[in-house]
Amino acid sequence: MKYYAPASHYVGFHFDRYDDFIYTPVIRAEIRNMIVSSLGHYTVYLPAIDDKFLVPILKQIPDTRWEVFSKHTKIAYTDGNVAVQPVNNELFNKSLASCEGLFTGGGFEGPAEALYMGKKLLVAPMKFQYEQQCNAFALKQFGLPVIWGSNKNWLPIIKNWVNNPQEHQFYFPDETAAVIDKVVKQFAR
Repeated sequence: MKYYAPASHYVGFHFDRYDDFIYTPVIRAEIRNMIVSSLGHYTVYLPAIDDKFLVPILKQIPDTRWEVFSKHTKIAYTDGNVAVQPVNNELFNKSLASCEGLFTGGGFEGPAEALYMGKKLLVAPMKFQYEQQCNAFALKQFGLPVIWGSNKNWLPIIKNWVNNPQEHQFYFPDETAAVIDKVVKQFAR
């Protein structure tokens, strides 16, 4: 960390409190206030992956409905059991709140929100993106599935994820105001 993010004082956020200066994720109020359900579909947000790569893979799991949010398309379309639409925050949040699971990159906010909602989670971190690799490694330590960049055959991992329950419980209390107050009191001059 001293080379990646040099600082005199540290305040971090992660999936677990690994140290006394690391807090659980900040979950947006709009996510905390959503009604969570499961309508059986799976939500997909992989901004680094073109939907033309994803759709043929997802179609091979025909009994599963997929809602893909893609920055690579301008017009919504459906191909078999896969609905693809341009990225839209409001529609994505609704899909996430009502999905069975989220298949996403190795970022932090999306996985944290899915875990907060109790959703199944599968991550595919971007190659050569250090933060995403670290996040995925942390999630792997909790027993959550990861598709690493070296894996060229995604289908068995996705099928296994869809067909099996995922046992995880994360508690992300709303402590944002307390963390800000503590940081200001501790470090403001």
